[in-house]
Amino acid sequence: MLNDLTWNPLAAHARVLDALGTLGTIDERMARVGVSRRAFLQFCSSLMIAAPFGLAITDKKTPEDVAAGLGKVIRPPVIWLAFQDCTGCTETLLRTSHPDLGDLILNVISLEYHETLMAGSGMQAQQALSEAVERYSGKYICVIEGSIPTRDKGVYMKLAGRPAMDVLAEVGGQAAAVIAIGSCASWGGIPSADPDPTGAVGVADLLPNKTIINLPGCPPNPYTLLGVVLQYADSGTLPEMDAEKRPKFAYDRDIHEHCPRRAHFDAGHFVKQYGDEGHREGWCLYEMGCKGPDTHAGCSTRHFNEIPDVWPIGIGAPCIGCTEKSIAFRVPMFKVVQIHTLAAPPSTYAPINAPQGIISPLATGVVGLAAGALAGAGYIASRKFSTVKDDESTPGSSITAGKGQPGGESQSDRRSDTGPDSGPGPGSKNQP
Repeated sequence: MLNDLTWNPLAAHARVLDALGTLGTIDERMARVGVSRRAFLQFCSSLMIAAPFGLAITDKKTPEDVAAGLGKVIRPPVIWLAFQDCTGCTETLLRTSHPDLGDLILNVISLEYHETLMAGSGMQAQQALSEAVERYSGKYICVIEGSIPTRDKGVYMKLAGRPAMDVLAEVGGQAAAVIAIGSCASWGGIPSADPDPTGAVGVADLLPNKTIINLPGCPPNPYTLLGVVLQYADSGTLPEMDAEKRPKFAYDRDIHEHCPRRAHFDAGHFVKQYGDEGHREGWCLYEMGCKGPDTHAGCSTRHFNEIPDVWPIGIGAPCIGCTEKSIAFRVPMFKVVQIHTLAAPPSTYAPINAPQGIISPLATGVVGLAAGALAGAGYIASRKFSTVKDDESTPGSSITAGKGQPGGESQSDRRSDTGPDSGPGPGSKNQP
C-alpha cells in the first residue's frame, strides 16, 4: 500500500517549478486569460464531487476553500504522450457539458506537449517535446495515453523514427511523476487482447523503477486525473493507492453496490435481451453480462460530462469492467460473472409488481351505495347548521317550521304580540 508517497525529487516542494519564472500560479493564469471566478468555483465544485474524500486538496473543504488553495498553486507542466490509443482519454478531458471547461482545464495545467492538440507537427512537434523535457527535467508530470507495443523490438509504433518504448524510457525516465491514463496505458487494454499481435503492455511493465499512478477506464473520469495532478502540484504528494496502483478516492467502490438499478437486482428483475420490456423499464443488466459486481470505479456516482446518467449502465448498456485488468477485454462482454449474493428477490422484500385480482360488480355496487349515502348525509348535515342567526334557509329551523305548518305561530308573531308597542289584545285582563 502506498499512502501519500513523496518522491525524492519533490522533497523541495512542488513550488520549485516556478524557479524558471515561466509558469505562474493558477490565479495569475486565470486573471490573464479572463476566466471568471464563478467558472473556477464551478470547476472546484466538480472536483469536490469527483473526490469528496481521500484527496488532500478537497478533503473536508468547501469550494471556496479549494479555490483559495488551488489559486496559489504553481501550474504543473505536463507532457502528454499518446501511443496505441483511440484518443478517447483526451476526448474525455475536453468534451465537457460546459464549453468553457475544456479551456479552463488547459489553463489549470501547463500542457507543454500533446501531439493531438498542438498546432505543430513533424520536426516542430519533436522540437517542442525536446525543449519541454530539457526545460522541466525532473519537475514535469508525464501522462501516458495508450499501450506500448514491444513485439519485434517495437517496430509497430514509432515517433520521429524511434520505437514508442524508447521514447517512453527517455521522457518518462526524466519525469517527476508518471500517470498512465486509461486502461490501455494502465495494463495494455484493447491492443493487448488476444491474440495481441503487437505485444502491447502498460507503462508499469516498461518503467519498473518509477512510481506509476494508474487511472484505468475506457475512458476514465477527467477529474480523477486533475485531482492527482493538482495534489502533486500543491504538496508534492500522491493520494493513497490500492494494490493496482489506482488512487483509492476514485476506485474505492464497487459499482454493483452503488448502482441505481440495484433495487431491480434485489427484486429479481433482469433484462433478458436488448429492447425487451425490462430493458425499457430500466431493470438490472446482470444477466446481460454486466461486470458491475467485480468492478471498482466511481462511474455509478460520478457521471461524465456533468450530465446525469451519462455512463454505460445509465444509457442501458452493461458495464464491461474496463477498470479491472483481469476482466476488461479478457472476459467476453456478455458472459455473466460470478457474484457473492443471490440473484433472486429476498423474502423480506415486498414484490415490486404485486398481483392484482378482479373487482366484482356486486362489490362495486356496495361501495357506490355506501359512498352515496355518506355524501347525502354530509350534505344534509351541512344544511342543518348555520352561523347566521335566524337563517330561514336552513332546514329544520324554528322559523321555517312555524311558517309552514297550519295553525302554527312563529317566534316573530309571538314577539309582535308581547312587544312594548303592542296594545291590549282581545281577552286581556287589563281590558276595560
